[in-house]
Amino acid sequence: MIVIDLGAPLRVADLRRAVTPVPVLVNEEVRARIERGRQFLRGVLSDEERPVYGATTGFGALAGFRGRDSDVDQCDNTLAHLGAGQGPDLPADVTRATMLIRAWSLAQGLSGVSARVVDGLAAMFATTLVPAVPRYGSVGASGDLIPLAYATQALRGRGHAYLDGERLPAAQALTRAGLAPLALDGRDALALVNGTSVTTAALALALDSVRATHRALTLLTCLLVDLLGADPGFCDARLLAAYGHRGAADVGETMRATLAGITPSGSRALQEPYSIRCSPQLLGAAEDALRYVDGVVAADLRGVSDNPLFFPDDDVVVHGGNFFGQPAAFAADLLATVTAQLANLAERQLDLLVDPNRNGGLPPMLTARPGQQHGLQGVQLATTALVVEIRRAALPASMQSVPTNLHNQDVVPFGTQAALRAYDMAALLRLLCGSLALGLRQAAHVGARRPTAPACAAALDALAAAVDPVDPDRPLDADVRAAAEQVTALVPARPDATGEVGTPATPAAGW
Repeated sequence: MIVIDLGAPLRVADLRRAVTPVPVLVNEEVRARIERGRQFLRGVLSDEERPVYGATTGFGALAGFRGRDSDVDQCDNTLAHLGAGQGPDLPADVTRATMLIRAWSLAQGLSGVSARVVDGLAAMFATTLVPAVPRYGSVGASGDLIPLAYATQALRGRGHAYLDGERLPAAQALTRAGLAPLALDGRDALALVNGTSVTTAALALALDSVRATHRALTLLTCLLVDLLGADPGFCDARLLAAYGHRGAADVGETMRATLAGITPSGSRALQEPYSIRCSPQLLGAAEDALRYVDGVVAADLRGVSDNPLFFPDDDVVVHGGNFFGQPAAFAADLLATVTAQLANLAERQLDLLVDPNRNGGLPPMLTARPGQQHGLQGVQLATTALVVEIRRAALPASMQSVPTNLHNQDVVPFGTQAALRAYDMAALLRLLCGSLALGLRQAAHVGARRPTAPACAAALDALAAAVDPVDPDRPLDADVRAAAEQVTALVPARPDATGEVGTPATPAAGW
């Protein structure tokens, strides 16, 4: 049985696992450091000359005023005003990943929370419970305050939560799940909301999805080359070494391995369109950018986002800005740019494939009977719409700063918006990948040659087994999704990417 240990480094693979019930371990070492931080907080609070933000004060712009005297009342003081979120609930995988990241951050013992907080979060993961968290409300500056407040309230039995996919009053969901409502004081409540966990969760899951699609598009580009009988010289190792960019060299090496054994038809033009000829440079630049995002996600997953932080060894409480999600905001905007250009590549490759003037004489729209059938015509229309939606969403969010909170938050990163937008775009990119995969499978049905590279032939056979040819016409929405799932399953993560991010990917020897 796979167990997520809060004493071990957190990985993207753990976030994926957390969407379904999974044991989360709070080991003795973790418990000891949580208790040590809690004892230190008690000592600090006993000294009236040492104010602690959120424990003895108001919040945000009202930090200059005294908070409530009762710990329980201070918890309500923290959470009640943050119940201002709007919009649909976040996807379950984002919310569960969020809570795992929050649990890991609090388990580092720097937040002064009680052990029951981390124990309560760990207990949730053994069930199917998902707090109902509205999408809109966070600016990602003082942490993801509003969405995390909804999650926290659900664990207290307030608001709503999902259990086995059913949306229920939170108290009812907790009872059915066998969970006790979480009892919190003011510091516990503030620590739960004062982090960038929603931003990190959405970014990490988006990155994981885009990486899978990037690998799939690399394979599909090779299959396109082989089906058309193009010359693979554009992947030459000397050519790409002279280019000077590591990502292009690595992608080129993977493409050469995938195209090993190809026999060019000799009937293609000397130079292919850029959607083929420049694919190592485009996919390689995407790889270089994704490695940067890898590093940001890795840092977020091993970092503590909260304010203030407590350092017992130094007898210090430090008030600062570790809840400021600027790194993730920049990374999410970069990921959105990568996603948009990968979408452009997939759409252009499908356009080439359905065009009889450029596809080597295959029928228009890859239809078996032009005019009587329409083949991929509807799919191409849909891909055009998807590309435009992705481009529209790619506007950077990380510099859209709008002062708020009486200018206490006078500069904000909007990382939450950037990350959730990247998450949405990743799903659309996967549909474009499925559309291209369906087109390549259909090309083989209407006259394209049998791939001559063994790896390409194997990929085509797998697609053909998963998706029937379009003959006669039929609705293809489900086929696009099936093709996307199949092709991403064909290209598992590279050998060094076993769920850990932040390490350079090495090219695989074929798929």
